[in-house]
Amino acid sequence: MSKYTKDDIIRMVEEEGIDFIRMQFTDIFGQAKNVAITASQIQKAVNNQISIDGSSIEGFTRIHESDQYLYPDLDTFTVLSWYEQQGKVARLLCDVCNPDGTPFIGDPRGALKRVLRRAADLGYTFNVGPECEFFLFEMDKDGKPTTKTNDEAGYFDLGPIDHGDHTRREICLALEALGFEIEASHHECAAGQHEIDFKYAEALNAADSIITFKQTVKKIAYANGLHATFMPKPIYGTAGSGMHINMSLFKDGKNVFFDPDGDRQLSKDAYHFIAGLLTHVKGMTAITNPLVNSYKRLVPGYEAPCYSAWSASNRSALIRIPAARGQSTRVELRNPDPSCNPYLALAVCLAAGLDGMERKLTPPEEITENIFEMNADERAACGIEDLPDSLEHALDALEADPLMAEVLGPHIYTQYIAGKEKEWEEYCTRVSSWEIHGPLLTEVPQTGRNRVGFPRFFMRIEYLFVYFHNYSLFLVNSTKIYETLPALFFSGASSSTLTPDQFSGILKR
Repeated sequence: MSKYTKDDIIRMVEEEGIDFIRMQFTDIFGQAKNVAITASQIQKAVNNQISIDGSSIEGFTRIHESDQYLYPDLDTFTVLSWYEQQGKVARLLCDVCNPDGTPFIGDPRGALKRVLRRAADLGYTFNVGPECEFFLFEMDKDGKPTTKTNDEAGYFDLGPIDHGDHTRREICLALEALGFEIEASHHECAAGQHEIDFKYAEALNAADSIITFKQTVKKIAYANGLHATFMPKPIYGTAGSGMHINMSLFKDGKNVFFDPDGDRQLSKDAYHFIAGLLTHVKGMTAITNPLVNSYKRLVPGYEAPCYSAWSASNRSALIRIPAARGQSTRVELRNPDPSCNPYLALAVCLAAGLDGMERKLTPPEEITENIFEMNADERAACGIEDLPDSLEHALDALEADPLMAEVLGPHIYTQYIAGKEKEWEEYCTRVSSWEIHGPLLTEVPQTGRNRVGFPRFFMRIEYLFVYFHNYSLFLVNSTKIYETLPALFFSGASSSTLTPDQFSGILKR
């Protein structure tokens, strides 16, 4: 039953002195969108009369079928406190519908609602508690984000080495003003990395909260001269940002994952749910880890899972069962990252778990060892499989899993894969900065000597000798000074023409 009526919303807009209302929705890739209306249009808004051009939203409709309408979820009405200096702004999260009032099949919020209705028909309520990590970076003089943190803190460190402490506190207070119950906030293990945890909620509310959380973090960070990013792996050689998803199912007010007499005090349904996740996790990964960059986080050594296994406590496993029992019994999936569309991510998680319960699937044995320290043969002996190691392989796994197509629906399934295949193709054809500015070439063509492992300092000294040798030839032969410098830094040719600026740039490396 709804908490607010249409009349309630109209009254609150007037009483709160709201100037603008953001009618917000989400595209299939998880990007928040909105139409802003003035307070004078609130009557039209609550009567589902605000339209959008769906053909302008990637993955929505074609140009000849563009009209769509926003149906606000009245219970999501929230005053956005950070806009008060520019006039009071409220927000309504919306479902996207067709002109005839039927739900738009490509609406990701609708996709989650479909799976939740299926769970409700079985008597279940799906509760979710996300753990959202993010980085705070400085901005340059032009207001563009950098990857500088001015931060030397690690896990749970305090200021002054935690330079984001003040901003993180402001974010928590802003979230509380929006109705969040903040359970904990702290500095994470990487410099500039933070985590804020809020109380679990029914899945639809949890997904809505993730969208609101990300917007709030970015807004407050920007107000403090910082850039907040939910990019999974923004810095090479350090931990990336995850979004662990803690899940539980309730029936008749009781946690169905808890059994005081069961093995590890887990019910049979809990084990079936775990088995369902493990069965479908490869196909789910393209949804829970949707970026090319996502797979640079899923590597050994940074507590991010890259192998399919479960454990009651082992943090190297994909699925962990936190120690709490009773009503707090839950299953933690550790591979998702905060760049995912939360509606689609929770939809596939629930569908996979329910499939395990319906088919009474049995998970493999618990893995108590550090999986990162096991070799390939040891993992194979334990039945541990690798997660997809790239977006390409994740998309292959998605297409190989019929359940994912069923959960997403034909529209989202087709459009999502097409969009992500385009991203992968573009990544494969783009020339990256690593290719241009990466390690120096490892071979000196003039001698043929292998330079693998040769100290970079001495390599540069040798290059200087080569350069000045060529300079002497110029003095003798009146040739161009930069003409004979070996192209050791570039294409691998024996010689190349360099400008003075290019040579100076090399020396600065």
